[in-house]
Amino acid sequence: MPLTAEQSQEVETLREERQPTRREVAPALEELLYQPIPLLDHGFIRVIDYMGTDSAIVQAARVSYGRGTRKVNEDAGLINYLMRHRHTTPFEMCEIKFHIKLPIFIARQWIRHRTANVNEYSGRYSIMDKEFYIPAAEQLAAQSQSNRQGRGDVLKGREAARVLEILRKDAAQAYAHYGEMLNEDMDGNILQKGKTGLARELARMNLSLNFYTQWYWKIDLHNLLHFLSLRADAHAQYEIRIYAEAMLDILKRWLPVTHAAFMDYRMGGVSLSAKGLAVIKRLIAGEKVTQEQSGMSKGEWRELMESLQPAGSG
Repeated sequence: MPLTAEQSQEVETLREERQPTRREVAPALEELLYQPIPLLDHGFIRVIDYMGTDSAIVQAARVSYGRGTRKVNEDAGLINYLMRHRHTTPFEMCEIKFHIKLPIFIARQWIRHRTANVNEYSGRYSIMDKEFYIPAAEQLAAQSQSNRQGRGDVLKGREAARVLEILRKDAAQAYAHYGEMLNEDMDGNILQKGKTGLARELARMNLSLNFYTQWYWKIDLHNLLHFLSLRADAHAQYEIRIYAEAMLDILKRWLPVTHAAFMDYRMGGVSLSAKGLAVIKRLIAGEKVTQEQSGMSKGEWRELMESLQPAGSG
């Protein structure tokens, strides 16, 4: 389970505390503060702290002394302009800190986003929890034949059952051997008296990548939006995508105007090359254009044509 009874009580204690502040807060995000959002089988994400609101972005862009007296729609217009023209520094004025529990193999993918502050659970200092990620049956898919880093058809029947059996068996055995090498259980109790256990920093190397780790992850808004544009995309790996999708919901609570602009111009928009723009202009003019005439590669042409398909056309 994501949290123990003791941890849940700690969260409730934090949520009952009230701190006076003169800074502007996001009421919808305040309601969510500290609460874990369950993800995968044992993971979660929760907001620990944040700084800034939509008005902080506007304030930074205008370099004003306070919120000012402009109308909300004027502020939204400015944020839309900043997003549309990729003026990024005003978005750097907002920050957010998460507590995240996730499988190690996703953490290693996640850490490629280097523009954040990270502090991870230490397997040198503490014993790793006996929690490992086992995909749901519908997530067991074969290697894609067209995408080297994607999934293809879902495995069925005995093949799927065998994969799940291997994953569970290997993880359970790895943890059993981990405990044997440590000569300690999860509570730090000695298993065999008189026997010296292997150092924790060495014993952990036997654990597989589907075991869970935890970290605190703090990032400014500009870099968070970059993370979300990649990891909340439909082509992103499922296991990291659901964390990103949870963050999108958090973003909407925190910065509703920025969220709307981001969904419009970044997640819902398309970036065009000069050749792609030229093709669209020719199509609008009524010309018939082929891939060979466009000067675009087959992959670029396919992506452009897919982006021009009517919604719901598949």
